[in-house]
Amino acid sequence: MSVTDEAILQIKRMIITGELRPGDRLPPEKELSERLDLSRSSLREAVKALGMFRVLDVRRGDGTYVTSLRPALLTEALSFVVDMHQDDTVLQLMEVRRFLEAAATRKAASMISVAHLAALRDEVSIGSDIDVEQLVEHDLRFHGLVAAAAGNDYLMSLLDGLSPRILRARVWRGLTEGGAVARTIAEHSAIVAALELGQADVAESAMIVHINGVEQWLRVTLRAQEEADARAAQDEDEPAPESAGQQTGEAPQ
Repeated sequence: MSVTDEAILQIKRMIITGELRPGDRLPPEKELSERLDLSRSSLREAVKALGMFRVLDVRRGDGTYVTSLRPALLTEALSFVVDMHQDDTVLQLMEVRRFLEAAATRKAASMISVAHLAALRDEVSIGSDIDVEQLVEHDLRFHGLVAAAAGNDYLMSLLDGLSPRILRARVWRGLTEGGAVARTIAEHSAIVAALELGQADVAESAMIVHINGVEQWLRVTLRAQEEADARAAQDEDEPAPESAGQQTGEAPQ
């Protein structure tokens, strides 16, 4: 373990034990480094790393503070990591999303509030006369409401962190697949109907079917793109056909 990693663990331990609480200011660098028996350079690197993960907030001229440590804040780094992945890994992200959304929907069915149900009913009453941009906005709102209804801030934040890459898949589907708008609204309506009745199994199954539709479409689309790329590469590698004159050994006129 590097000295910087050790510094990170020690600061983390101070937060976990309650020695440092959300909003607390860290002791001055010299004092903290002596207390933890660390070099000041190692401490700086640890603070920098924890700042990237939104555990610490470095305020120039004011000091370093423990952030609020809210789930939405701590999972912000996930969006950055997810967005760095290439298109060939988006299917894995879709699979993770399917697991999480299914769990959120099942949990929501047993505890959804009147206010969340009313908001979901409003969403599915949007109608099918909308464009792709409006469809994506509706889809994000709908899934956000279902996740919020589950009452788990970390689950909601994780799903929100997956949105940047999955958003592109939603846009691709809306632009290229016929009937995507009407199908999405109908699938969302089925989920809401099951949630209204408190039918956890039905709601969970409806959500899985809904996400599987996007996942399967994306799988087929990516496979078709890979095949097209392979054909294009093969065409580039094949030598150009010789002219009739070259085939008979005649000199061009």
